[in-house]
Amino acid sequence: QVQLVESGGGLVQAGGSLRLSCAASGRTVSTDAMGWFRQAPGKEREFVATILWWIGSTTYADSVKGRFTIFRDKAKNTVYLQMNTLKPEDTAVYYCAQRGRPGGAYDFWGQGTQVTVSS
Repeated sequence: QVQLVESGGGLVQAGGSLRLSCAASGRTVSTDAMGWFRQAPGKEREFVATILWWIGSTTYADSVKGRFTIFRDKAKNTVYLQMNTLKPEDTAVYYCAQRGRPGGAYDFWGQGTQVTVSS
């Protein structure tokens, strides 16, 4: 089992920045990748970014490329999402998730943190 706790959400004006954190505990040694996802009201959950835990390779959704950065601190078992130049369409509940093996599903999820971007 892996427990994930997000923090760092809030209300920010368009053009502003926020940094989300996701602290992992439990069986973290089995982590292959950590990802961030988001779900806006009335919409399906969508992929935002992912990082391969051990080698650090990253992948981003086109909608956030150049604005968001995912990075991790292995010593702290924490993954971050630095969000710059925020837009109102970035408003959503953001979730972090853990994947235990390559090509597998994201099996463990955090409770989510709300990000609201005002225009």
